[in-house]
Amino acid sequence: MKKQLKGRFAPSPSGDLHFGSLVAAVASYLEIKKTDGEWLVRVEDIDPPRIVEGASSAILQSLESHHLYWDGEVSYQSKRIHHYQEVMENLKRSNLIYGCECSRKQLKGVYPYPKLCRNLTLPINHISTNQRNYALRIKTKSEEINMSDLWLGDLSWNMESDIGDSILQRADGIFSYHLAVVVDDFLQGITQVIRGSDLLDSTPIHIHLQQLLGYNTPQYGHIPTATNSDGVKLSKQYGAKPLNNNSPLDNIFLALQFLGANPPSKLRDHSLDTLWSWALENWKTR
Repeated sequence: MKKQLKGRFAPSPSGDLHFGSLVAAVASYLEIKKTDGEWLVRVEDIDPPRIVEGASSAILQSLESHHLYWDGEVSYQSKRIHHYQEVMENLKRSNLIYGCECSRKQLKGVYPYPKLCRNLTLPINHISTNQRNYALRIKTKSEEINMSDLWLGDLSWNMESDIGDSILQRADGIFSYHLAVVVDDFLQGITQVIRGSDLLDSTPIHIHLQQLLGYNTPQYGHIPTATNSDGVKLSKQYGAKPLNNNSPLDNIFLALQFLGANPPSKLRDHSLDTLWSWALENWKTR
């Protein structure tokens, strides 16, 4: 039986959907739908300090307003904490995790992490986060991570010299994006991940974790990142304007233009469904 292809869009509920997020949603939707695959939506809500009340509902409403209809039910990372904990315990048992006391201030401008705490043997088992007060990192070694990106072609990294030992659980106990997204993609059977090129540095970390955990690696594609007039990535952190849900046709048209799909201008005089039909028929991986 042929494996069901699955893509996903995974926004964080730290604010309303903006144009940069829409571009990622459109690209991931079209890339998986051209193969009749499923497009899932996952809300990445495991970082309470960043969550804005009502943002999850607002994001889903924006997607629906733009006729970005997902398959199945929306999933939430906050409901999978026990899975992340289980995976972390397995990594500890494999002697792949160590404690790190280094602060962000101490490491500002330093990359990759220079293994300052690798040999401190800080206790990592059966210690609550209230007692621990330090992060947990995963050990890396000099090994190559290779992949063929749908947009960027063949890429390669050395985990030790290019990436280093990444944090999988913060000092406050919150699991990192890296651990959560790898476990989520595995649990949901994700076969394709389309996201902004600003997340490219995360990809070798994710592939490394997938290999350690015996997970399949999805096909990755990193699209251009939308920026403002100053060249700064559009993000909620830097005040990107929320999408106007009353202008979905214009928003999708502009997103397609940004992605290089070159929709005919006459489509702006038609319905949103007509624009989507054209996009699905004419979508090509860049």
